[in-house]
Amino acid sequence: MKVVSYGGGVQSTALLVLAAQERISYRTFLFANVGDDSEHPATLRYVHEVAKPYAAAHGLRLEVLERRRRDGRTETLRQQLLRPESRSIPIPVRMSNGAPGRRSCTANFKIKVIGRWLREHGATSTHPATVAIGISVDELHRANRRRSEPHESIEYPLLDLGLRRTDCVQMIEDTGLPVPPKSACYFCPFKTIKAWQELRRNEPDLFAQAADLEAALIERRLSLGKDPAYLTRRGVPLGQAIPETAAPLPLADDRDADCDSGWCMT
Repeated sequence: MKVVSYGGGVQSTALLVLAAQERISYRTFLFANVGDDSEHPATLRYVHEVAKPYAAAHGLRLEVLERRRRDGRTETLRQQLLRPESRSIPIPVRMSNGAPGRRSCTANFKIKVIGRWLREHGATSTHPATVAIGISVDELHRANRRRSEPHESIEYPLLDLGLRRTDCVQMIEDTGLPVPPKSACYFCPFKTIKAWQELRRNEPDLFAQAADLEAALIERRLSLGKDPAYLTRRGVPLGQAIPETAAPLPLADDRDADCDSGWCMT
């Protein structure tokens, strides 16, 4: 069994193109949707309006998966974050010193969701599935072949082909497809300050939803006797951290996202 962990971004869409061109031997793509209320709407539109039709036209299978609880109900990441009884926060919110907290969102909503599908379709520790992740040469630091579950073996076809992100963009454009936006939750704390500014400027409704979510998480932490935690490293609520009229950023304040797993942002 060979599948691609499809994140809806540039690199995994390049894998889709490579598969359509039969340059890699993968026919099944798995998109773990963290929730229609959690994934960035632009990513969801790209998956459903561009990637799925393209896959079908080339005889490829693109499955959209959701997290299921033990009772069979589906659950989104935002729903889990807002559970009244929850005492922990699964996303890497920023502590008062700017450091990210512990996270389980990638494991629970990406890795385990795909892993469950693989096991349900026959993958075992003795017969593991091969799972391709779209990490390109310029993101070599994100590749770690040891990060695999017993039922899977991780591969990086873009590394094997020596392709950079710019190569992936060119490949997608040459095919006639629109280049996908960067894939991630719209409220992801690993978003750069520049990306937060763009969200507030271009998608104020989404920015407001992120601010409301942050406020709910702060309120819960305070009720538990804990310090507040934030969606940016600036140590203040989102509306204050990202003012409507923003001054130019110092370069040190706009580092690239710190997520290195490759499961969310490819």
